[in-house]
Amino acid sequence: MKAIQDVVHRKPWVGWLLFFATAAVVFLIGLLAASIVERRSESVSMRALLQPIPEWEMRGEVWGRNFPRQYETYARTAQTESFGIEPFGSRILDYLDANPSLVVLWAGYAFSKDYNECRGHAYAVTDARATLRTTTASPGVCWTCKSPDAPRLMAKLGGPAEFYKKTWVELGPEITHPVGCRDCHDPATLELTITRPALLEAFWRAGKDVERATHQEMRTLVCAQCHVEYYFKKEGDYLAFPWDMGTAAEKIEAYYDSLELADWTHGLSRAPMLKAQHPDYELFLTGVHAQRNVACADCHMPYRSEGGVKFTDHHVRSPLHDIAGSCQVCHREKEQVLAQSVTDRQDKIEELKRLAEDALVRAHAEAKAAWDRGAAEDAMRPILTLIRHAQWRWDFVASSNGVGFHSPLECARVLGTAIEKAQAARLALARLLASLGVAAEIAPPPVGYKAGAQAAIGLDMEKLRAEKEKLLEIIAEWDATAAPVER
Repeated sequence: MKAIQDVVHRKPWVGWLLFFATAAVVFLIGLLAASIVERRSESVSMRALLQPIPEWEMRGEVWGRNFPRQYETYARTAQTESFGIEPFGSRILDYLDANPSLVVLWAGYAFSKDYNECRGHAYAVTDARATLRTTTASPGVCWTCKSPDAPRLMAKLGGPAEFYKKTWVELGPEITHPVGCRDCHDPATLELTITRPALLEAFWRAGKDVERATHQEMRTLVCAQCHVEYYFKKEGDYLAFPWDMGTAAEKIEAYYDSLELADWTHGLSRAPMLKAQHPDYELFLTGVHAQRNVACADCHMPYRSEGGVKFTDHHVRSPLHDIAGSCQVCHREKEQVLAQSVTDRQDKIEELKRLAEDALVRAHAEAKAAWDRGAAEDAMRPILTLIRHAQWRWDFVASSNGVGFHSPLECARVLGTAIEKAQAARLALARLLASLGVAAEIAPPPVGYKAGAQAAIGLDMEKLRAEKEKLLEIIAEWDATAAPVER
């Protein structure tokens, strides 16, 4: 302090400099405080002007009267963009046509009939109705994440168990609104909220209380209630998350094995198979963004400013379509550099995926050849387990969104073990086939084009389309006789 006084005494201008600097700092702090107070008062005033929203209001346009910016951006989810860089509008990208190997991998399961890239939230109900995977025999639980009508019906019917017991057709007439505001927001408090019980139940079993989650955590958890791996319990098709042993691919695999669960028996190899859904949250947890407390919404629904108002962009899409608003908030590299960084990682994951797919297609064909030549069940059982585990791990990555970018290292590790297990199954099959007198290489099913692969596994697509036409007639009757939804 004395040293400063000596300097000021010798150089008076230093004192004036300190005075003006201090005054400037105080002025700026005052401006900041005034801005905070003003924003808080604006928030209170705006809340006072908000129109009340009924408890089960599913219509986004009604919420939009209070939140026009959020609703306007949400409406753009009808202009779906690819999860790459090039937009493709609202057209449907057919994964089976792009990669016919998938038809063989899912032989005997509904995904071999029809599998398209997910479009925006605005299409959730439309696409669920249109896909060949939904039939009159589909369980009602398949509606759970397609519409805010699902939690409304759970409440109306007396709980999730009663909802899950219904068939897809029984619930269909009242499932009309696509994913929207009521899926994630409490209409009374407007806070983020969990509306799907499976997430709450999974956290309760793990001893975690979602009620204590921070706002930043909730900006991920509202996504995690649907973008996860799940299964239907045998009793009443009750929807649950398989996290009791952990959320890693191997942990979920072990959990399913403990239940002796199989989603279907493969049409060629007869292996008891598992179908991954879309374990985005599980993979996200292992990535660097989760470790840095970045939320799903930070990248897929970044904050925007308009007319001095800060709000969340509800046009949920790939961050590659808004690198400045999402990636460059943290990363200072140029847009081209960041985009290339993403695609480089995705290309490497895609390369590993294709290696796993090729090994699995061949393993299924070789297993069929072994059965055809009289292989014993005891000899086949450990081989089928290897195929089951290999395909589960491949699917854990393949069915997640982002082409591995949410956690590239974990995806590469999981795919590596998938390739290892698939090749171990093929080696065991080669030995078994040799013992059965088969020395020649088994030719894999044709995977050059979608229709050829479907014919090779015995799918009658004309019959499937005729059955779907009958369901679409039922859906048309729903729309024609729809009554106003009670609120």
